[in-house]
Amino acid sequence: MLAIQLPKDVEARLDEVAQRTGQSKEFHAREAIMAHLADLEDLYQAEQIALRIRSGEETSSTLDDVESRLGLAD
Repeated sequence: MLAIQLPKDVEARLDEVAQRTGQSKEFHAREAIMAHLADLEDLYQAEQIALRIRSGEETSSTLDDVESRLGLAD
C-alpha cells in the first residue's frame, strides 16, 4: 500500500481525468506510476551501459558493423 500527497493542482487534474473517464483516481495514478517507472528503469539501464562503455568494460557497434557481421549489408 502506498499513500502519497499530491499538490492540490495535480490532484484537481487527477480528479478531472477520473470524472471524464469513469475510472478511479487510483487507477490513473497507478497507470501513470507504472508508465513512468518503466521509463526510469530504461534510463538507469542506459546510464549504466554508457558508464561501462566509457570505462572500456563494454563496447558498442554501429548499425553498419552489425549488418555486415550478420550478412545484411547492402
